[in-house]
Amino acid sequence: MSLRNTARALPTLLRVGLAEAVAYRAEMFVWVLATTMPLVMLALWTAVAREGGGGALGRYGQSGFTAYFLSAFIVRQLTGCWAFYEMNVDVRQGTLGMRLLRPVHPLAAYTVENIAAVPMRALVSLPAALVALAVLQPRGLTRDPALWALWTASLLGAWSITLFVNLAVGCSAFFIEQSLKLMDLWLVLYFVLSGYTIPIDLFSPRVQSLVDWLPFRYQLGFPVAIMTGALGRQEAAALLIRQWAWVAATAGVTAVLWRRGIARFGAHGG
Repeated sequence: MSLRNTARALPTLLRVGLAEAVAYRAEMFVWVLATTMPLVMLALWTAVAREGGGGALGRYGQSGFTAYFLSAFIVRQLTGCWAFYEMNVDVRQGTLGMRLLRPVHPLAAYTVENIAAVPMRALVSLPAALVALAVLQPRGLTRDPALWALWTASLLGAWSITLFVNLAVGCSAFFIEQSLKLMDLWLVLYFVLSGYTIPIDLFSPRVQSLVDWLPFRYQLGFPVAIMTGALGRQEAAALLIRQWAWVAATAGVTAVLWRRGIARFGAHGG
């Protein structure tokens, strides 16, 4: 399963992944609807700001909340992944054995299949968010080209952490029966600590200092903070290094779990 084989198969894998996303477009639409929590929180927090006489909560007024949660919606759609579910099914049903016979590493195949679905999610969800940003014209978006460059790197980092967490949870299916419960637990922590339902800078300083060292912020809140101009160049660059350290850490955990899990899978006649 060399890199050369993977490179050769890449166009085919992308076509197959995109074809599956198109074929299951109703499922894709449901997935998009299931990730609209930032829009729900936008309505909630802007109502709170409005009831408060238009006053700000932290650095957020109505316009600030609009910029934040529309940005969160965009980041979520571009960094989402569901490889854990596909991998869990393959391990449980034994169909992973068929993937192992192919010249492309199964983890590479799961990765490419999820990349191929991003254009479909973007096509369904991003136009509405971009139109809303244009119409509402929130003043909280950065206009610094350097920060937009850092945002692009942070978006890739956020997607990579999400992917490797998904693959690690998928690998846990080699060892435990209720592997999907691990993803449920991760998602609960993600919803609270990533900035998905509440901006991180509304937490107390003690909680913020804890969140800074956990991976959840770097899956969503960090790219959103860059996008909305909450971070300067230096701070964003420093946090980008920390984010990519989490990318390396989650990749390492995934690699270890895969090696041990596939040995167990083969030993049990998978």
